[in-house]
Amino acid sequence: MKYVRLGSSSLEVSPACLGSMTWGLQNNQSDSNAQLDYAQSQGINFVDTAEMYAVPPSAETYGKTEEIIGHWLGANPSRRKNIVLASKIAGPGFSYIRDGSNISGASVIAAVEASLKRLQTDYIDLYQLHWPNRQSPHFGRHWPNGINYPQVNVEQQNEEMLDILQGLDSCVKAGKIRYCGLSDDTPWGINQYLRLSAEHNLPRMVSIQNEFSLLHTKDWPYLIENCVHEDIAYLPWSPLATGLLTGKYLNGQRPAGSRFTFMQRNGLFRDTANTSAAVQAYVDLAKKHHISPAHLALAWCKQVHGVTSTIIGATNMQQLTENINAFNQPLTPDVLEDIKQVLQRFPSPF
Repeated sequence: MKYVRLGSSSLEVSPACLGSMTWGLQNNQSDSNAQLDYAQSQGINFVDTAEMYAVPPSAETYGKTEEIIGHWLGANPSRRKNIVLASKIAGPGFSYIRDGSNISGASVIAAVEASLKRLQTDYIDLYQLHWPNRQSPHFGRHWPNGINYPQVNVEQQNEEMLDILQGLDSCVKAGKIRYCGLSDDTPWGINQYLRLSAEHNLPRMVSIQNEFSLLHTKDWPYLIENCVHEDIAYLPWSPLATGLLTGKYLNGQRPAGSRFTFMQRNGLFRDTANTSAAVQAYVDLAKKHHISPAHLALAWCKQVHGVTSTIIGATNMQQLTENINAFNQPLTPDVLEDIKQVLQRFPSPF
């Protein structure tokens, strides 16, 4: 497998990143061990988690995913050096996580300590802010006037960002994290952090992970252009659009144990009439070219200029095997042209 540099860091990561958010709810320790073992055997060295996981989030499952990874690391200590381990601090909004408070420098330090204990490791390679303190235009809030930007207190945001960077700096100097990154943020957020880092000689953000798929391409081209020119790794999450792009939810289907059968924080806002029409078109296109819908969606994501590593997730080994194989089988020009035609018909179905 060909590895790629993670933004301006010294880390080399696989083009597929193993996501873990189902571990602790849809998947147990044994399932997760099997996924970690198989992914590593296939050359995947990048593993992403978060203190908030498992998902959908709840007080009962908070921290469970990190604990599962920690048990695997505890049983396989020699493997730690062979993986790039990423985790995240939760942003505001959940009463059971620091009383729903904003991210601060102090909460970063405390959260890193707690994650290290759950993960049974001395350091985290990439530590990310799961979402910003200010309202984020993600999770269905990307439509015009979904956020009242003129009401944002920029001075306050900058003060909070500086405090966060100082907390991250303390963790870096202590050897507890190696690099820092963002998630569910914007070009403005990226650039404010870069400016503050340069002005105050603090750690530089090296990556951002945002939702990105054939059903949700809003980061192209503006945010991705920003990432490329500022040497920020772009890490798409949910490249299968929470499983929609596999076609398994078409015609109202809800396979037992699938994500759509669990309570969702903001409802199933991705499940619209336009989404169903787009998914059907992609499923038909995949059938035409004799590949699976998941292969179509994941291989498309990989070939987008500026994408560094795509975060994949699976609830069983068959899914994981299919997902990983997609990164070894590029799409032909004919397939890409057909995808373009569908994408132009359904540029933003949810």
